[in-house]
Amino acid sequence: MTSSPTPSPEPAPSAASDDILDALVERARAGELQAFNALVARFQDGVYSLTLRMLGSSQAAEDCTQDAFIKAWQRIDTFRGGSFRSWVFTIAANQARDELRKRVRRPTRSLDEARDDPDRPDLDPPGDEPSPEDEAERGEMRIALEQALMTLPDDWREVVVMSDIHGMDYREIAEATGLALGTVKSRLSRARGRLRDVILESRELSEAVERLGVRR
Repeated sequence: MTSSPTPSPEPAPSAASDDILDALVERARAGELQAFNALVARFQDGVYSLTLRMLGSSQAAEDCTQDAFIKAWQRIDTFRGGSFRSWVFTIAANQARDELRKRVRRPTRSLDEARDDPDRPDLDPPGDEPSPEDEAERGEMRIALEQALMTLPDDWREVVVMSDIHGMDYREIAEATGLALGTVKSRLSRARGRLRDVILESRELSEAVERLGVRR
């Protein structure tokens, strides 16, 4: 398995990519480690991004990501079809929840520290050649938004990360979290409302959002 994945946008699925994915899953279920490693390469960025935003620590997220894929390999024969991404996200989310439950008050690295780590490229992919001013503004806004995200309760943060960062629909989130569909919708609505309140209460963040909106 590879290590230290870097978050990146998840590509839009296509019929061809779905066929390739299905073939990789079937080969992995038959015990082919090379096929499973190809699945790891395909999904490790998303899993790392999910666990990082749930845990707020790059080291904890790396450990959690590795443990999640180890468990996925050990349990690959239990996968019965459907969305492989949702299945592996379920394992990763459970790992992250276990870590959150085990924490007492031990220190963790913040998202800001992870972003400044020379071995950890920026958590967000670059845009289409923004101006230096826009890039600095967006960098400040990303930090503020990540900090706002970390103020949410763990269970709220989990659903908003799955939905608004990874583009999972209500059904996928319900499958990954084991929650009822109505509970997913309720938590997501409350989480988004809390984030809006945090943004409105932060003059710096509100002004940054407004400036970037005007420039677009």
